[in-house]
Amino acid sequence: MPPFKDDQVLIIAPGSQTTLAQLGLPESLTPARLRVSTRMFPAAKKGKWEPLKVRERKIGRPSITSKIGLKGGEDVKMEVGESPQVNGVFKIGVHEEEILYEEDPIAEEGAVFPLENGRVINWSCFLALLEHIYNTLSPGLHTPILIITQPSWTEDDHEFLTRFFFEKFKTPAFCLMDSALAVCYAYGVPTATVVDVGLGKCDVTAVSDFLVNDLGRGAALANCGGDGMTQQLLKLLSSKGFTKDMCEQLKKSSICEILPPSVNLPVSTEVGDNIVNPAALASTGIGQSGPSQRGSIAGQGGILRGGGINVDLPDEDQDGEVRDGEDNDGVLDVASIVASGKTSEFLARKEREKAEKAAKKKAAADAAAAKPTRLPNSQRAKATLHYDERRFPEERTTNGRGAETNGATKNGEAKRQKTPEPVADGVDTVAISQKEERRRNRDTTMFIRKDIEVGTERFRAAEHGVLEQIADSIHRAILSVPEVGKRSELWDSLIIIGNGSKVRGFKEALLATINSKYLISPSSATIFTSELPSNMSTPIATGANTPQPQQQQAGHHGPHVNPLLLAATTASNPTLAPPAQQHLQSQLQLQQYQQQQHSSHGQSPTSIKVAKLPEYFSEWKEVGVEEATFLGAQVAAKVLFVIDQGLSKGFMSRTEYNELGPQGIHECCI
Repeated sequence: MPPFKDDQVLIIAPGSQTTLAQLGLPESLTPARLRVSTRMFPAAKKGKWEPLKVRERKIGRPSITSKIGLKGGEDVKMEVGESPQVNGVFKIGVHEEEILYEEDPIAEEGAVFPLENGRVINWSCFLALLEHIYNTLSPGLHTPILIITQPSWTEDDHEFLTRFFFEKFKTPAFCLMDSALAVCYAYGVPTATVVDVGLGKCDVTAVSDFLVNDLGRGAALANCGGDGMTQQLLKLLSSKGFTKDMCEQLKKSSICEILPPSVNLPVSTEVGDNIVNPAALASTGIGQSGPSQRGSIAGQGGILRGGGINVDLPDEDQDGEVRDGEDNDGVLDVASIVASGKTSEFLARKEREKAEKAAKKKAAADAAAAKPTRLPNSQRAKATLHYDERRFPEERTTNGRGAETNGATKNGEAKRQKTPEPVADGVDTVAISQKEERRRNRDTTMFIRKDIEVGTERFRAAEHGVLEQIADSIHRAILSVPEVGKRSELWDSLIIIGNGSKVRGFKEALLATINSKYLISPSSATIFTSELPSNMSTPIATGANTPQPQQQQAGHHGPHVNPLLLAATTASNPTLAPPAQQHLQSQLQLQQYQQQQHSSHGQSPTSIKVAKLPEYFSEWKEVGVEEATFLGAQVAAKVLFVIDQGLSKGFMSRTEYNELGPQGIHECCI
């Protein structure tokens, strides 16, 4: 079999709502080029499926008249069934209607979703979706295929998919890869705890040395995905007229946030109408500014009372006269002050004025500090949601009549659809089709924006216990790993992905919930260590290992025996050691085994950390790490198909399928 190249690899990652696919491996491993909604529509023919919703619109055909001329001096004779002649003019198709078929790329009315909580519930629809993706990308014959599997898929599902791809598309190589393992390939860590929050479920998987631990795996946790949070918002806001679509947009907006367990909801405070403007107060003496304050002295062209904060003006009386001891220029005349004999009174007045100025400055500064500032979202009791309501063409009206859409008649003639131009070789047909789909969406859809005020209900999307349920599943999955020494590494390598985790504050709140329930302080693990003698065994945080006295090693050899030589001899052959030393070695081995079985890190963690995606994947910084499964699929496809070329049995070839059948996929899937 000839070797595979980067541009020949086909990757498909099915999801409950969106399926990612790509043909070829780019050099920088970019996000998926093709995103398809995981749903199909029943076609007119039974058992067939369509990728888009097809809408019917009836359009009245315009009346068309035709003048029949004379030929050879004789009238043209009409056959039976033709339109009647009226004064040489024939009326054709006056009452006929034309049916126009339009594809709606966004509508989900009547759609069938083959995946529910990760499980395949409609195989006919799911296979039609895979065939649609394959035909859209149009790969060649020598194309290996990598499919990302869900944790809830069974072995029979794996065999069914293997048979479908080998017999339908005649692929030369086929591989099934677990989604959690693909995430570890993306992060470059062999051991990690993967938390995948999807649409209607959450999967929790512990991976140890690139091996998936099926024991204790939390597969398809119900009501722990994004749809569960949408339903919770709908439950709280349905009394205020909110629909599911409004709650979905609220969940995806920036004002919806999940607060950590230790943070309380903000309290609603009504702000009074008389808000003091410190700048206006200091400069004009008016506590407010704006259009309503046009009747003030400054607004009417009068003289301002002061210069504001930190601005000194000449000292004048209210009537504008110059005070004693000062000339017209405001310069202090010391001679006149001394000659008048009122020096003490003048100094007292100056001190009093200085104190008044300081008091005014302090009052203005306090007013500026008390000015209402923009609070963060977590401290605001109310916020505004910008809701975009979708309107279909038949629902839109312009001046009381239906708006003109594609295919409508104009000036008595039907609009002709633009004929698609031929595509040259080497052009990205997927990008062209997606651009055409977006254009049709703009032409056939209109959005109306509405501003809706939302209270503290936007902070309660996870109030139905989703965080606690995921935290318990993480703890159970890690404790189910048989290698006790790996459990601390699993706690320090948490990976939270999935589009359901895009809700603002979800990851931080989940980490805070895990810390509050299972994290123990590092100081509590060594609280008793310093108080024990050196010949006592060290207790652990769980208290399972009690202190036991250790026997002092007694020397049974003579004073002239080299202890290093004796240790080397007994290490290679323990039977040559003295009985007391043999007993001591067996006791030490038993103690080490007990410490491994009752490790503090194995029961309760002393540290919990979240793994980070490598920095060299620059394209993924903009889109986020929620779809890192597809990145790991690209890395694995590069290693298995291009670099390894089947030496490690990472995929199933056509020859192996002919020999072993679909059951052989269990020996090759990873």
